[in-house]
Amino acid sequence: MTTVVITGSSRGLGYAMAKVFLQENCNVTICSRSQNQVQQAVNTLSSHGKTVLGVSCDVRHRDDIENVWRRSVDRWGAIDIWINNAGINQQGHALHDLSPQEVQSVLDTNLRGAIFGTQIALSGMLQQGHGQIFNVEGFGSNDMQRKGLNLYGTTKRALTHFTTACAKETSDTPILIGLLSPGMMVTDFLKDPTGELRDGHNTKRIFNILGDAPDTVARFLVTKILHNRHNGAHIIWLTKRKALWRFARSAFVKRDLFTD
Repeated sequence: MTTVVITGSSRGLGYAMAKVFLQENCNVTICSRSQNQVQQAVNTLSSHGKTVLGVSCDVRHRDDIENVWRRSVDRWGAIDIWINNAGINQQGHALHDLSPQEVQSVLDTNLRGAIFGTQIALSGMLQQGHGQIFNVEGFGSNDMQRKGLNLYGTTKRALTHFTTACAKETSDTPILIGLLSPGMMVTDFLKDPTGELRDGHNTKRIFNILGDAPDTVARFLVTKILHNRHNGAHIIWLTKRKALWRFARSAFVKRDLFTD
């Protein structure tokens, strides 16, 4: 049975992927900073008769990630797929308005956490002789830029470089390393600290054209991951062709992803 570990998986895309992996009869470890959120997610996922391991983990701390690996191996015996999904957004401010603490938190979570996760998973998978590691892209991975997302985009652009370089480094090993590009999803990432949508009108307009619910994206990504046999894989949900098609039909087909 395939065993999967997903960081940042108590909600959003990580949670949605965990749910699909379970539907595909995989063993799944989920983790998040908040023990309460982890337990709530475990309870919900387990209510469908599935066995889930939940571990609290702050990816800014290497020891926490090592604990996730260790407890997962103790529980499942081996780890076949490791997904570095944990990430946080900056608060929509220009760089000069960000506090030093926020800069450090975004860098540590989005970049250092993924680097540590990759390093720990790679070391363990080399010992067991097999495994796949995926890092999740985001805004900025393709060099797109926007005011208020400078720091977040920088971490994601760096993560793309890091992952492709790792794939080359491991080309003579049995370990496969790749990227997941989920596109634009309607999640809590779009909200400011008060719970309101950032730039509400424009956000709704563009996401109703190009966006998707996490469950839709997760089904696509999980299917591709489970069938992947290629090192350096780049699994893309919102391709350029798909985006152009959605823009073309947006005048005739109206979508509303923000209805309660």
